Amino acid sequence: MIKFTEDYLTGIPEIDKEHKQLFVLLEQADEQVRNGADIRTTGMQLLNGLKDYAATHFAHEEAYMESIDDPELPRQRVAHKAFIDRLEHTNFVGMPDDTMRDAVIDLLNYMSHWLMHHILGSDTLIGKTKSPFAFTDEYRTGIELVDSEHKKLFDIMGRVNALLHNEDLYDRFDEIVELINELKDYTQFHFTDEEKLMEEYHYSGLEAQKKAHKGFIDELDKIDLDAVDDNQEAYLSDLLEYLLRWLTHHILGMDKKIKDER
Repeated sequence: MIKFTEDYLTGIPEIDKEHKQLFVLLEQADEQVRNGADIRTTGMQLLNGLKDYAATHFAHEEAYMESIDDPELPRQRVAHKAFIDRLEHTNFVGMPDDTMRDAVIDLLNYMSHWLMHHILGSDTLIGKTKSPFAFTDEYRTGIELVDSEHKKLFDIMGRVNALLHNEDLYDRFDEIVELINELKDYTQFHFTDEEKLMEEYHYSGLEAQKKAHKGFIDELDKIDLDAVDDNQEAYLSDLLEYLLRWLTHHILGMDKKIKDER
């Protein structure tokens, strides 16, 4: 049975605390099996404890990863689902004691192996990789209104990316249309705010900004919803690549100059 050591620390207090609790649960069940405790009580306590753990810890872990735009979240969700599926396919009811003892040991071995590989191979990476859709300091212009609205655009792109990697959805068309419409509406809103601000600053690059904004809006208006429906995954990938490339180039190459003329 594996023990919790510093090798398993992620550096995220809540996640580390919950991981330690799972190690304790497995260690206690293993000790009870080796000491000849009632196997039916041990097995049911272990199974129920694992189910409770999965219901709370995975929700906490995924919410944290979502809050930091961790690009590994889709992969984590797949791993968590495998853990939950294993528990759902485990049923000790009606088993003879000898058979149940073997089943409990098998479950303990599976969970120990899963936990070791999952924490070391996945959980220790949480927060260590940057999502391309994270609004980081490099994109800040120093103008609060502009930065907050840029962050919203990055958030929309992040949701498009999450939709792209949502393996539970076969048909994403309605969600794609909803996000495209939200993107169009918010882009218009943002560009109006930004141009009004530049007018107040008497910004010399206003006309160039207006042309860039119009070009971006024209590209969004060209979106063919029939083409979207024909190949949703490919279309989303191409759209994300274009949005990210345009927005980062525009912010770094044009918007960051606005504050210089305040």
